[in-house]
Formats: sequence, C-alpha cells, structure tokens
Amino acid sequence: MIREAISELLQKEISDPRLDFVTVTYVETTSDLRQAHIYVTFLGDSKDLEESLGALRKAAGYLRRQLGQKVYLRYVPELNFHLDRSVEQGLRIDRILQGLENSQKQSEE
Repeated sequence: MIREAISELLQKEISDPRLDFVTVTYVETTSDLRQAHIYVTFLGDSKDLEESLGALRKAAGYLRRQLGQKVYLRYVPELNFHLDRSVEQGLRIDRILQGLENSQKQSEE
C-alpha cells in the first residue's frame, strides 16, 4: 500500500526533473510502522543516481505529509530512501552467464 502511494505521488505530485525516471521497487517497514525503507531504481548513469537520490531524500518530508493524507495509518512512517542495486546485479549475472555460454559453444567447435 505504501509502495503504490509513494509511486503515485512521485508520478503525479513531484515535478523535479531528476525524479522523472524513478521506480519504487520495494518497501520494507519496521514492525511498528514507524520507519519505511523504500528501495528505488533510476534510469541514468551513476553520477545522476546520487543526485536523484539526494533529491528524493530532500522531498521525503513532503512525501511523508502527502502519504499521511493518502493512506490511513496510525503512524505515518519516516521515509528512508535507498538505491536498489538488484537490477544491476541481475544484469551483471546475466552477462556472465552469456559469456560462459558463448565460451562453451566455442570450445565445443
């Protein structure tokens, strides 16, 4: 529920161009719902990633207020944003496997 609300807020309410291509991939909350760790991915190079993540962290207070109006929770959690590197790791593993497959085909010939 929090993931969907944050994604919608980022798409419709935030007009920062650094946050145009942000995707919320996963949200993890503490058991008391006081903290929410939000994992995001961005399109762009590593320099842009840090800048975009900084912009997202600056917008955390605004997003938290809007989340409180959108989603009924006893406590509106503090939002902590993190880069989700699982997509990068998956692509890296895929490249390694493709390389192994290609080398195996070459050795068979």
